[in-house]
Amino acid sequence: MIENNTRDKTIAIINTQAPFSTAVGKEALDAALIFGSYEQATSLFFLGDGVFQVIGDQNASAIEIKDYLKTFSALEFYDIENIYVCKSSLQERNLSENFHMSNIQVLSNKDFSQRLHQHNVIYRF
Repeated sequence: MIENNTRDKTIAIINTQAPFSTAVGKEALDAALIFGSYEQATSLFFLGDGVFQVIGDQNASAIEIKDYLKTFSALEFYDIENIYVCKSSLQERNLSENFHMSNIQVLSNKDFSQRLHQHNVIYRF
């Protein structure tokens, strides 16, 4: 008999969309919180336009959309501490490391890829 222990799985969630262009960013965050609530080892990755989700001082009320970015502060309560941002994605968009979270690690393309592929399950949003 083979046991399927889901606690041994590591989950990576890749965020590739800007925060307010679609609901995808909120859906990725919701998925991370659900996995965290089940004590799954979950890491967040931000790539491409997804890096806009971690940039601080954004005002969603200016475009009359509910600001889900404040929910990122709940990640620590779900033991989601591994948050990675692609350095070249920041540079391509001329963004500084002005993040609304303090535990973000900015990684080179190579390190980003290596860290990502250490996970058993990868979800791309």
